Amino acid sequence: MRKKIMKRLVVFSFMLLILAPAFIFAYSASAQSADLGINYARNLGLPERDPREAAVSLVRLLMTFLGIIAVIIILLGGFKWMTAAGNEDKVSEAKKLIGAGIIGLVIILAAFLIVNFVVTNVSNALNS
Repeated sequence: MRKKIMKRLVVFSFMLLILAPAFIFAYSASAQSADLGINYARNLGLPERDPREAAVSLVRLLMTFLGIIAVIIILLGGFKWMTAAGNEDKVSEAKKLIGAGIIGLVIILAAFLIVNFVVTNVSNALNS
């Protein structure tokens, strides 16, 4: 019981340590102007695209690619299960592959939702 509580405390502390800089930088960024170098890019002749939009589109592209890989892993597990011909070792390997693909897909979707939520809220905070 004590190990379980200690483990959860360590995980919570680690998550807090990772997420704290994001909140600090978001707060300091909201105190500054929301220029983000767009005027500098305009002077260089680069297209007028908000860096936040570019980051979101890059994350969407990456998450789409990872989602496709997760679906391929699930399909591969299904193919292995169908061709196992009753061999329990191959069936268990296929079940593990399908489970890993589903877990990966859930993690990818959660990461995508978190990124969209954070970018939307930070964008709203900077624009207001």
